[in-house]
Amino acid sequence: MKYVNSFSRTERNERRKVSGVSLLELLIVITIGSILFSVGIPSYRSVTNSNRIAAEVNGLLGDMQYARAEAIRRGQTVTVCASTDGASCSNATAWQNGWLVFSNPNGDTTVDPGDTVLRVQVAFSGTDTFDASNGVGVVTFNREGFAVGVANGALITLHDATSTSAWTRCLAITRIGVMATQIYNNTTNGFTCL
Repeated sequence: MKYVNSFSRTERNERRKVSGVSLLELLIVITIGSILFSVGIPSYRSVTNSNRIAAEVNGLLGDMQYARAEAIRRGQTVTVCASTDGASCSNATAWQNGWLVFSNPNGDTTVDPGDTVLRVQVAFSGTDTFDASNGVGVVTFNREGFAVGVANGALITLHDATSTSAWTRCLAITRIGVMATQIYNNTTNGFTCL
C-alpha cells in the first residue's frame, strides 16, 4: 500500500510561511522583556532589603521579649547579650555578630556553668551593622520585667551596607522593659532613630 500525501505542494508552502517568528517580532519581545526587567529588578531588590531588615530587627526584638517573659515566668533574671561564639558574652556593642539569651540567677553579665542558655542567634550573613548607640552590649531583665543596667534605656540601630535611611531600623528599650521598633527619624519612648 502506498502512502498518499493529502497536502498539495502549495498548502505545504503556506504552512511553512505561517510557522516561525520574524526578526521584528523577536526584537519587540526582547525590548518589552528588557523594559520589564529594568523596572522589576529594583523593585525586587527593594522587597528583599525590606524583608531582610525586618527579619533582623524583629529577631532581636523577639528574643528580648522572650527574655523578659522568661524572667517574669521564672522569677529570676534573664540576660540578652551580644555574642560572637554563641556560648559567652562578647562585651561588645556589635549585635550583628550574634547574641544569646540565658538564665542568669546571680545577675552578672557572664554565662556561668549553672546558667542555662535559652536561645542563640548566629551572626548576620550580610554586611548589615546592628550597634547600640549608647554602648549597651548586655540587657538583663529582672523578675519584674524591668531592664536592669540600662539606666537611660537602650537604642540599638540597624543599618544596611549602604547606610540608606530607608533601610535604617532601631530597637528602643526603656528601663521598665518596654520595647519598640522604629523607622528612621521616628521618636518612640524618648529615643529617636537615626
